Amino acid sequence: MSGDIFITEETIDGDDDGPLAGTTVAIKDNISTEGVRTTCGSKMLGAYVPPYDATVVSRLKEAGATIVGKANMDEFGMGSTTETSHFGSTENPAAPGHVPGGSSGGSAAAVAAGEADVALGSDTGGSIRCPAAFCGVVGIKPTYGLVSRYGLVAYGNSLEQIGPFGETVEDAAALLDVIAGHDERDATTRETPLEDEVSYADAATGDVDGLSIGVPTELLDGADDGVVETFWDAIADLEDRGAEYHEVSLPSVEHAVEAYYVIAMSEASSNLARFDGVRYGHSSDAEGNWNERFAQTRKEGFGDEVKRRILLGTYALSAGYHDKYYKKAQDARAWVKQDFDEALSEADVLASPTMPVPPFELGESLDDPLQMYLADANTVPVNLADLPAISVPAGETDGLPVGLQLVGPAFGEERLIRAASALA
Repeated sequence: MSGDIFITEETIDGDDDGPLAGTTVAIKDNISTEGVRTTCGSKMLGAYVPPYDATVVSRLKEAGATIVGKANMDEFGMGSTTETSHFGSTENPAAPGHVPGGSSGGSAAAVAAGEADVALGSDTGGSIRCPAAFCGVVGIKPTYGLVSRYGLVAYGNSLEQIGPFGETVEDAAALLDVIAGHDERDATTRETPLEDEVSYADAATGDVDGLSIGVPTELLDGADDGVVETFWDAIADLEDRGAEYHEVSLPSVEHAVEAYYVIAMSEASSNLARFDGVRYGHSSDAEGNWNERFAQTRKEGFGDEVKRRILLGTYALSAGYHDKYYKKAQDARAWVKQDFDEALSEADVLASPTMPVPPFELGESLDDPLQMYLADANTVPVNLADLPAISVPAGETDGLPVGLQLVGPAFGEERLIRAASALA
């Protein structure tokens, strides 16, 4: 196995039979696995071993899957390159010398390198779709509430969903079939009537005849020329198969990145307050009173990007600034959702480049966090709107992978899978 793809290499056998019998799966290291450490890519949880399985892991075992390891990730899911991991960066198997994307970069790299048949990641603002695009594989960000988050270590809990990676749309859809569904331990999951249950894998027919595709012009503005050219080539391919496209507008996405980071960082400042080194996790040997030791533990245990986001989130929630930042961000989120609903009333799916740029070179964005944040411009609006999306390989520019993102209505994964399977 590749040493930079997995934080922990350990085989966890599933049941003897089931729909995933004989299938190997890589698990992002923020998803709890009983008896196998779950680090979130952080020194803070470097030795943490969960006493229980996440719901999605239990379902994988019951389906007969074989888990082959815990995949590398940006620390606590905070990053777009998998370079903020305490355990080192992961190289992109599809583009040596470049990042695999993030924060689920190890999961996408595992599939791209053939280290696992499929993989699980989590997507808070593009953390499945970005690495899928950069590594030339398929990644699905489900509708908020389709997949249980029980056992997922929280970063931005109103935004994140667990989702699958695969070499093909059908592979990823088959994994989604296993992990989707109501869970009494996660009140955000939707209970689906029996008559409405679907097989996502069966939806991967590639039939796009008559499909109406809306292309939001705002998500092409400022994108790399080679990425845009590759995107339009993929749209032309879909047209040749019977789809049609027209332009739509999402004026609110101009403010989506700012709104997303205020909300995500605010939730992170609350969710990560639990890591104090007392109950579990890294504990400092520093002398002093409890408060001093607590502060030193968090200073040593968290990396720079995590500390930056905790501080900014705490600031946004502080007295005197809550209405100025957090409330305005939530208002912007409602506007984004409204714009998507209107655009999807005029089209079956929306299409854009998944990422506005090709994969960064390793080390290129570490000293410029703003560059990393702005690269999420096409993915974060989908999380703000609680909608499903899929990234599929669209081609290459200068030998680097480019992804095409399709967005659909809430719980419209079946439609997305059918359309995306025409390309992969």
